[in-house]
Amino acid sequence: MASIDFSAEITQLRSTLSSIEQVTDIEALDAKIVDLETQASAQDLWDDVDNAQKVSAALSHAQSERRRISELASRIEDLEVMVELAAEEDDADTFHEAENELVSIHRTLDELEVRTLLAGEYDERDAVITIRAGAGGVDAADFAEMLMRMYLRWAERHGYASKVMDTSYAEEAGLKSVTFEISAPYAYGTLSVEGGTHRLVRISPFDNQGRRQTSFAAVEVIPLIETTDAIEIPENDLKVDVFRSSGPGGQSVNTTDSAVRMTHLPSGTVVSMQDEKSQIQNRAAALRVMQSRLLLLKKAEEAAERKELAGDVKASWGDQMRSYVLNPYQMVKDLRTEYQEGNPSSVFDGEIDEFIDAGIRWRAEQGKSDS
Repeated sequence: MASIDFSAEITQLRSTLSSIEQVTDIEALDAKIVDLETQASAQDLWDDVDNAQKVSAALSHAQSERRRISELASRIEDLEVMVELAAEEDDADTFHEAENELVSIHRTLDELEVRTLLAGEYDERDAVITIRAGAGGVDAADFAEMLMRMYLRWAERHGYASKVMDTSYAEEAGLKSVTFEISAPYAYGTLSVEGGTHRLVRISPFDNQGRRQTSFAAVEVIPLIETTDAIEIPENDLKVDVFRSSGPGGQSVNTTDSAVRMTHLPSGTVVSMQDEKSQIQNRAAALRVMQSRLLLLKKAEEAAERKELAGDVKASWGDQMRSYVLNPYQMVKDLRTEYQEGNPSSVFDGEIDEFIDAGIRWRAEQGKSDS
């Protein structure tokens, strides 16, 4: 006899899936797939490679999202049949199999539910992440490199494309800063909750006396702008310097002045690019990231102005949003959501989905309380 009330659980699963279908707007999604399929079948599609790649990626994502919802509906139906068979034959093994499938369906529904919370203006965009070493000397530089690997491993686990755009190496070890792009549907909306100050506590591998060291790194996440975004930057507002790309320890890895440093004079915003082979390519990449940062800055200023007009004097979240503790105990804890993991190694190896999901839910709740 099953210890779980499968009837109530299946009713709840159907209710949750129905809510997700309403938020997703299945009819609109189906219409979008038909439109993208028409674009993808055009004979001249690949005359514009960039547009072709965007259409193909958008179609693949839309089809995948539709398929996940359809497959979930089928899995719930199959679960109901499995439970009926188990009850008829009083089969403990089948009941156990049904329990495992119930847990799996709940997990998949949770993931889809989180996706429905990504409805921001730029949430669908690719993400540009910049990590900067903070206080803590060489440990902070090493921590910055650990965080870069963590996010790149996360992208790899999900099959998302990533590209390092600029790297500034520290003298002894690690990175002063790094900027990289992650290309995936809703990459910005998903990863934007990772923005903030991250703290590492451990026995420093760079300290001869083996003392515990606390170090910090700042993570910035911005959406990658598209050519349709109306962000015009007057040429007079930009200062562009060119220099040679360099590797660890300042070693030259390029014999031409192909790297570009772009400064937006009114705001003081600086972007460096050295990943591409030519100065023209690095300048174009730098301009896109500069536009992305200025776009986000503009939106932040508008939001701050709205809050001031509304009389909102509530303090925002402080600098430190997550702690990675390796000594005297092992724990990674998000200080906003209270979510924590006891295995820092797996977290640094890219297993951060639970932190991200908790962050997205936390942000949605904050939005409700502020409205």
